[in-house]
Amino acid sequence: MRYCPRCGGPTGDLPARCAACGYEAFLNPRPTATVIIVRDGRFLAIRRTREPRAGWWDLPGGFCDGFEHPADAAVREAREELGVTVELGESAGMYIGEYDFQGELLPVLECFWFATITGGEIALDPSEGSEYAWLALDDPPEMAFPNMDRVLGRMRLVS
Repeated sequence: MRYCPRCGGPTGDLPARCAACGYEAFLNPRPTATVIIVRDGRFLAIRRTREPRAGWWDLPGGFCDGFEHPADAAVREAREELGVTVELGESAGMYIGEYDFQGELLPVLECFWFATITGGEIALDPSEGSEYAWLALDDPPEMAFPNMDRVLGRMRLVS
């Protein structure tokens, strides 16, 4: 951030405080919401069509909208990406990660939930995924984002 969004005065790197008006800005993590749908020792993954990491296996999820609760975002993302209705179960954890957005490395707060498909048939949004598969929980591939590997690894330890 080079200039204050309130008064236009010079600032500096985040966190920053404008010397002219006192406005403070921080580099806070952006929340994401992800579902882990498990069935018969397998989990549902989609192959990403978008950068970053197009072509990698991913879990259904994405960024929260403005004032959207992460649990609501998880349900919305499953509907948008998979075309199904899900019911969230227990939280599978929260992790701090990073996301490369247009060359800028942003901190993210990744929120994971177990979920069950309660309605509809899987119909991928082609702008999100090129295919889906039920992958073995006991031998998952490397996922698109490191915290997905962590949460899946933790699941293997407790199952």
